[in-house]
Amino acid sequence: MEASKDISRLLEIMAALRTPVTGCPWDLQQDFATIKPYTIEEAYEVADAIERSDMDDLREELGDLLLQVVFHARMAEEAGEFSFGDVVEAITRKMIRRHPHVFDRSDADTPDAVKLQWDEIKAEEKRERAERRARRGITEDFKQGYLGAVHRAQPALTEALKLQQRAAKVGFDWSEAEPILDKIEEEVGELREALRTGRKEKVVDELGDLIFAIVNIGRHVGADPEDALRGTNTKFRRRFRHIETELQKAGESLEEASLERMEDLWQAAKGVQD
Repeated sequence: MEASKDISRLLEIMAALRTPVTGCPWDLQQDFATIKPYTIEEAYEVADAIERSDMDDLREELGDLLLQVVFHARMAEEAGEFSFGDVVEAITRKMIRRHPHVFDRSDADTPDAVKLQWDEIKAEEKRERAERRARRGITEDFKQGYLGAVHRAQPALTEALKLQQRAAKVGFDWSEAEPILDKIEEEVGELREALRTGRKEKVVDELGDLIFAIVNIGRHVGADPEDALRGTNTKFRRRFRHIETELQKAGESLEEASLERMEDLWQAAKGVQD
C-alpha cells in the first residue's frame, strides 16, 4: 500500500488496522476511552508546533490529529453509529449553516452582525442537540444549569479552576485559604484509606478530590494551577537532566544508577539550581 494525498487512503489504512485477525493487535484492542488520551495529546502537539512556528512539525502533527478523527470514526462505524463521511457531512452542514452571509442570503455584512447571527444559529443548534439527546435517552447534560457555562473541553485543571470561580460568584466558596489546607489533609487521609482498600476506582476518585482541593488553594492564593504545575514540570526536567548529566560524567547510566545515587544528585541539583 502506497502513501497518498487522498483521504480515502487513510480510511483504507485504518480499516486494515482494525480488521479482525489480519489487522494490528494493538489497534484492534483499542476503544474510545483508550484512544481519548492520545487524541488530547495530539491536539497539544499541534499547539506546541504552532507556538514554536515549526511548519514541518505542524504538518506532521496535524496528520497525527487527523488520524485520531479517523480512528474514532472507524470505531463508531464498527458499532453502527456513524462513519467518517457522516463526520465530514456534519461539519460541512454546520459551517454552511453558520455562514449564511457567505453561502446563502443574509443581511449580515459587519463583524458585529455576523457574531449576532452566529450566536442565534448556535442557540438553534443547542435546542436541536437537546432534542436529539432526549430521543436517545441521554438525560445528563453538563451544558445545562449554572455551571453549564464552564466548558468541559479544556484541561481538567483549568476546568476545575473555572468551576470553582463560577461557584464562588454565588457564595459557594471558602472564606479564606487556611481551611482549605485542612480539607487537603482530609483528602490525603481519604486517599490513604483508598490505597489500603486496593480498589483502583476508589483511589482514582479520592485522587481527583485531592487535586480539586489543591486547585482551590491555588485559586485562593492567586496562583493559576496550570501555570504552577508547568513551572514544576520545568523544574523537574532541569533537575532530572542534572542527574543524567552527572551520571554521564561519571561513566554511569540512568538504568544502572541506584535510587539513592539519583536522590543524592537530585538534592545536589536543588542546591545548584534553586
